[in-house]
Amino acid sequence: MSGLDVLFCAVALVTAGSALLSVTSRQVLHAALWLVVTLGGLAGCYLVLGAELVALVQLLVYVGAVVVLVLFALMLTRSGGVPVVTTVPQRVAAGLVGAGTTVVLGGALLSAFGWRSVPVDGASNEQVAATIFGTDVWPFELLSVLLLIALVAAVAVARAPVGGQDDPSQRPDTPPEIEAVQGDAS
Repeated sequence: MSGLDVLFCAVALVTAGSALLSVTSRQVLHAALWLVVTLGGLAGCYLVLGAELVALVQLLVYVGAVVVLVLFALMLTRSGGVPVVTTVPQRVAAGLVGAGTTVVLGGALLSAFGWRSVPVDGASNEQVAATIFGTDVWPFELLSVLLLIALVAAVAVARAPVGGQDDPSQRPDTPPEIEAVQGDAS
């Protein structure tokens, strides 16, 4: 095994571990932060494999847009510190499904390619750009529309009163002299 193989395995283990922590975390904010580590680790895997452009797109699109949008929605709705309503068996099941998926994908890749090098047809940056901005532009556009809809929905959820009434904790406190006058009037 070469140094790149060892580095790839280390980054892959960090990525798999953070993905497992992301699906088993009790708080939504912690799950989102572990997702940042997971997607950053995946970009690291791409870098080790020599796919710098894919790593950059991974960081820009997923870490830079999707996760920031999730964190923004959590801040807008003020639900980041609220524990997720799940039971321990559900979190264990989510962890087992995540670990099982990792094992299945790893086993499939190892059985298909083993530890040998796989030749990759090198595409120039011009070919990649022509593909991304030519035939594959629609998935990127649909992703931007999805992000816009999620942002608008987060603002709508954050501004909507709960149960049709304002939250009393959000109102300014009534001075005691006004409370006394209101109490005498009733």
